Amino acid sequence: QVQVVESGGGLVQAGGSLRLSCAASGHTGRTYTMGWFRQAPGKEREFVAGISWISGSTAYGDSVKGRFTISRDNAKNTVYLQMNSLKPEDTAVYYCAYCAWGSIQYTPHDYDYWGQGTQVTVSS
Repeated sequence: QVQVVESGGGLVQAGGSLRLSCAASGHTGRTYTMGWFRQAPGKEREFVAGISWISGSTAYGDSVKGRFTISRDNAKNTVYLQMNSLKPEDTAVYYCAYCAWGSIQYTPHDYDYWGQGTQVTVSS
């Protein structure tokens, strides 16, 4: 069992920045992936970014490339999502998720454990 807890959402003006945090605990193992997804009202859950815990390799969704950065702190078992140059279309509930695969997966059904989600609202 793995527990995933996000924090750091909020309200920000367009062009601003936010940093989300996600702590994973429990039986994570050594080879796994952490991912960030988001879901806006009436839309499907969308891949935002992922990081392979063992290799540190990262991947991003097309809509956030160049603006968002995913990183990890191994000692704290925590992953971060730094979001810069935010746009109103980034408004969504952001979810952190754990995947037992060591390579980054891009679809929600490949992730085994999910956090409760944190709201990010970007005003124009």
